[in-house]
Amino acid sequence: MSTPDIIDTLVGIEPGSALDAIRGKRMQARENAQKSYLSLFEPIDAGDFSLLERAAVAAFVTGLHGESPVASFYRDKLAATAGGAALVKAIDAEIARGKTSGPYGSFPAGPLSIENTAGLIYRVDAASKSALSPRLVAALEHAHLLVFRPRDAASSDMKALLAAGWSTTGIVTFSQLVAFLSFQVRVVSGLRTLAAANA
Repeated sequence: MSTPDIIDTLVGIEPGSALDAIRGKRMQARENAQKSYLSLFEPIDAGDFSLLERAAVAAFVTGLHGESPVASFYRDKLAATAGGAALVKAIDAEIARGKTSGPYGSFPAGPLSIENTAGLIYRVDAASKSALSPRLVAALEHAHLLVFRPRDAASSDMKALLAAGWSTTGIVTFSQLVAFLSFQVRVVSGLRTLAAANA
């Protein structure tokens, strides 16, 4: 059984609707977004980035973005994943601790330095660490960096992931997952805004 188009599902797009027609004009983009979702969340082989870790990171990242239909979907996905129900409370607590606005960070010395902005440097709370693996602790901290302070990312951040047990391949997939979620949140938000305007 094929997985329904995830963006259509999150927006509530019905076949034959105006939004379905809009998405149909960019068929390749539509298909590629679905393929990205399937490769990241329903892979043939999850490798060393488990489905549980993927669901936990997704729930955290989309919770930080605050787009409720997407955040609710991935929170439910985490709860339904083997071992995930035990992590929901800790992930919810970390979303609440990590919520902020951005982007923050510093540019190299030069004309863009005027845009340097200080902001939250997020670390997982000690109380949550008992529920989360060292890999997930490192993943949440790095995901927060990518969402709110991407220009501050440095080789030391990669080393922190490696030290927590992430492989280089796992880090690449992890980064792709965070980037995909940011894209998905924005597409869903835009399409829901269009739907509201058409209503």
